[in-house]
Amino acid sequence: MKDGLLLTSARLGRHTLRNRIVLPPLTRQRAAQPGNVPTELMARYYAQRASAGFMVTEGAQVEPRGQGYAWTPGIYSKAQAIGWRKVTDAVHARGGVIFAQLWHVGRVSHTALQPDGGAPVAPSPVPAQGVKAFIETAPGVGTLVEPSAPRALAISEICELVGAYARSARLAIDAGFDGVEIHAANGYLVNQFISVHANQRDDEYGGTLENRLRFLAEIVAAVSAEVGPDRLGVRLTPLFETTDQDRVYIGLVEADPDETYIAAINLLEAAGIAYVSIAEADWDNAPDLPLTFRTAVRSAFTGRIIYAGRYTAVRAEALLATGLADLVAFGRPYIANPDMVERIANGWPLNPLRPETIYGGGEEGLIDYPTYGASPTDPTARRAASLLASHVAG
Repeated sequence: MKDGLLLTSARLGRHTLRNRIVLPPLTRQRAAQPGNVPTELMARYYAQRASAGFMVTEGAQVEPRGQGYAWTPGIYSKAQAIGWRKVTDAVHARGGVIFAQLWHVGRVSHTALQPDGGAPVAPSPVPAQGVKAFIETAPGVGTLVEPSAPRALAISEICELVGAYARSARLAIDAGFDGVEIHAANGYLVNQFISVHANQRDDEYGGTLENRLRFLAEIVAAVSAEVGPDRLGVRLTPLFETTDQDRVYIGLVEADPDETYIAAINLLEAAGIAYVSIAEADWDNAPDLPLTFRTAVRSAFTGRIIYAGRYTAVRAEALLATGLADLVAFGRPYIANPDMVERIANGWPLNPLRPETIYGGGEEGLIDYPTYGASPTDPTARRAASLLASHVAG
């Protein structure tokens, strides 16, 4: 694979990437408490994987109300920015390029995670179905819970949230990030505004597709004005087939995904952003994205296109060869293989993932996966976090 397309350089916005392999956003729930502050341990985790051509952090909430899972990092306070600086310095020391993902879960939250125990916010007071929030029940201990009933955002609050995204973007750049990604996927707040399943508003933010895309358009404009469109990407989940139970957990499925998401991508093309990242369905026997949709995305968008799903190096090479993608992300395999680029280049086998250590905890399952040829670290003190292994938060 040393001569494969995955290992060739690519331009993304103002950055030249040394390969086309991407570390996508992967929730790990290891921020320091109180304050959801990124740590030195997190810096080591990202630095281990900095041979990726491009990296995007785990989702970082843009305000306290944006949190749906205990111990996820934020990007709205000075302390958090100082913590993230450890991450960016560590990645840049190894020649990496890293963007921060800006996240707000909206209705996928619980009163225990909300300031003053308030209701989660959403475009409409429609409860989330088929998804769990995760709350702390004691220091370092938590449990999955049903999301609390949300309340609808007032128009003034929507405008304030647009400003929160812009402030977090500026904070991210000041913390050393090379750019930011707006999380508009997986059934979280921006996706909730886009979807008719979650958005029942009858004002300028609801009803027509143009109105449902307005929140995304305003965030993109505000963040672009703050940091530049060439330092901005957007992540989407244009699912074409799923069950009712999957709708929020993986993403909200529209009656006409082509119409909805090509309209969104046309909007992003007009804004001149650096890339669109498309998260595909990744559960067992998940349907593939239609080729017609991939072709329409390529026709509509002149920036870089990233696909993330259950890709192997062989599948990724085949997709790049079509010209329909510019970069390919490897999610869970990258958790278990810090030297993913080197393994792909040399055809080395992959470490297996330990699902029970994905979410929360300390070093185990975060920085103790061995590089190829190194002796694996003995897993000690397996935690009772296996209940989280069935749930991917972002």
